[in-house]
Parts: sequence; C-alpha cells; structure tokens
Amino acid sequence: IPEAVLPFMLDRAAMREALGKWTSSRWFAPSALKRVKEAESTKGTYVPHWTFDSQTFSQYVGQRGEHYYVTEHYTDSDGNRRERQVRHTRWYPANGSVERFFDDLLVPASVALPPKKLHDLEPWPLQDATPYQPQYLSGYTALRYDVEPEDGFATARAEMDTVIHRDVEQDIGGDEQRVQDVRTQHNNVTFKLMLLPVWVATYLHDGKAWQILVNGRTGEIHGERPYSKLKIALTILLALAVIAAIIIWIVASKQHPATGGTSTPTTRR
Repeated sequence: IPEAVLPFMLDRAAMREALGKWTSSRWFAPSALKRVKEAESTKGTYVPHWTFDSQTFSQYVGQRGEHYYVTEHYTDSDGNRRERQVRHTRWYPANGSVERFFDDLLVPASVALPPKKLHDLEPWPLQDATPYQPQYLSGYTALRYDVEPEDGFATARAEMDTVIHRDVEQDIGGDEQRVQDVRTQHNNVTFKLMLLPVWVATYLHDGKAWQILVNGRTGEIHGERPYSKLKIALTILLALAVIAAIIIWIVASKQHPATGGTSTPTTRR
C-alpha cells in the first residue's frame, strides 16, 4: 500500500487546454496530433514511484591538474620566425572525502511507462504530498508497482554516484581532475512508495501508437510526436517556388535595366 500520494490538480478540462497549447506549437505536426486533446483514450493515472533518502560519505583518490604555459618558437609558412604560448598540465595526487544527503530521490516503480518520459515530467512538488487515502483514486486509474525496492535503490545509487562524482571533482579543484576511485558508504537509508499523477494520452498515426504524458500537478508535457511528410513537402515546394521567383526577377532585371533620359541645359538670353 502506498504511503503517500500527490493528488491531481489538473482536471480533464485543464489538461485538454494544456495539451492544446502544446500540440499547436508543434511544427509540421499531422492532423492526428492536433486532435489528441479530444481523445477519450486520455486517462488520469497514478504512477507509483519509490523515493529514497540516504546520507552518503565518500572517500576518493584522484589527481588535480594545474595548467601552465610555455613559450615555443616556430617558423610559419612564409619562413618567418614566430612564437606562441603552449599550454601544459602538471598533475598532483589528490585524495579526500565528500558528504551529501539525498532527499526524496525519485525512481519509477512501474515499467508500464518509459522511465525517461516520466523523468522528463520532473520536478514534482513532493512537499505537497499527503498520506495515502483510497478516495484519492476515485475517477482515476492506478498502476501497481512491479519494481522491487532493492532494484529501485540500485537505480537510485547510480544517480547518486553521478552527483557524488561531480562533488569529488569540485573538491579536488584545480584546472582539471582525474577521479581514479570512489568508495561510498550509505547511511540511514529510507524509502517509501508514492503515487504521482500523470495524464496519459495515446493516438494512432501511420499505424503506430504515439504517447504523450502530462504532469497532473504542474501541466508539464513530454511525449512523442510524428512529422507530417505532406506538410514538410509542401513547405519545401513553397520555399523552392519563392527562390525560383527571386532568381527570375534578378535575371529579368539584368536583361532589361531601367533607363532614363538625359536633359540638355538651356541658356536664356
């Protein structure tokens, strides 16, 4: 049973308005995309996520690089003697430790929707989450989790490692850094299951199902979109027609230049 839920803030009307703005801004979109906001297949769905907290302590070994410049002389292609500044790097051993507290790191707990698309809907206002109550699901669908918390934490650790690597580089300092080894200890690890609101819109085009996800809290939209081959072809033809017209006008202007008469001044007596 989920411990928390972030309730929907966008009802169906607000979702359609946000979706309409998004579809109208897609260049060369097929008509099917324009009609997706009216699709009855659009469903409000609560998607389960794991949230992880962890206090990390990492010890590292690496190298700090510091740049210096040497003046070198050379002969250019004309035989002239010249000089230039060439950059080199001195490397020094570096080691130390960094600490970081990770709070509510999100990992999708369902494989029904692509993790990359769900990640694109972030950030989520998790501070507005409330304790789970069954009535929040009224009128919506909800997915069950199929990613175990142990597997979810493995994904979370990979994301944490990326952040810790940046912390290590900053701690090493210098102009360049080489990180050779990082050993991280996780302490006070906690997790909970949370439901996040997502509008899922699906439409068909060229025999393929395309999917659009809408953040049911903030209205953020990310999804797949096809391109209309007909609209692209017509645009290219129009551009070629304009270019051809400009070329014809330039050629005609050169063949028939504008001429003007000359006047002879007269003298009054």
